[in-house]
Amino acid sequence: MEKVFGLIGQTVSHSFSKSYFDEKFFREGLRDHHYELFPLTNIKEIENLIENTKGLTGLNVTIPYKEQVMQYLDEVDPAAKKIGAVNVIKFYNGKRKGFNTDMEAFYETIEKWLPKDKKFNALILGTGGSSKSVQEALIKLKVPFKLVSREASKGSYTYKDLEKKPNIIKDSKLIINTTPLGMHPNTNTMPPIDYELLTPDHYVYDLIYNPARTMFLQKAEMRGATAKNGLEMLHVQAEKSWGIWNN
Repeated sequence: MEKVFGLIGQTVSHSFSKSYFDEKFFREGLRDHHYELFPLTNIKEIENLIENTKGLTGLNVTIPYKEQVMQYLDEVDPAAKKIGAVNVIKFYNGKRKGFNTDMEAFYETIEKWLPKDKKFNALILGTGGSSKSVQEALIKLKVPFKLVSREASKGSYTYKDLEKKPNIIKDSKLIINTTPLGMHPNTNTMPPIDYELLTPDHYVYDLIYNPARTMFLQKAEMRGATAKNGLEMLHVQAEKSWGIWNN
């Protein structure tokens, strides 16, 4: 029987997940496995998708549904519940269970990347589902952080606060973009921070991987900062998803 996996999100055409899993299934001779992209204009459409997709075995979840999707699940893994975001759904015995592989994937990749002999204060740009996974990973790494949001109620700072207090960026040597700003196809956008304040002592991590070098990363690299995109994180979380679907 055919097994169908896929990705749900508002815009999914930018995603490398399909090519990643297509290659994996081909390599492992899994001819009855298929990975599809499912753009949803509204999270409510998930009900229709589940009802009408024969052989649906697992889904990945991307922006902006990692939090909203939880209300459509029968069960949520305790770790995902604690984070407050789901990026993997497993279908079995007529049930839907949510998991989070973002946190561990981010943790593994940043833990290897950051130098061990330096202490960091972090700024997390964005407060959505991906941000929640990053926050949990930084707590595990014992890296203190502040959140930046467009709305004062959601973060520690707004982008306007960063304009008024340049020391916030100067003192935050680790800056992580969890927003979709700069993602394909809107590659000419970027988080509205003062890039002139970045230095060679700064480390910037963009969860976006398409394009490989967002405007955010390019601007940071021009100031001498060390930059990393989200491609390795995608690969790690994809393998963790696969482990969940096959467990």
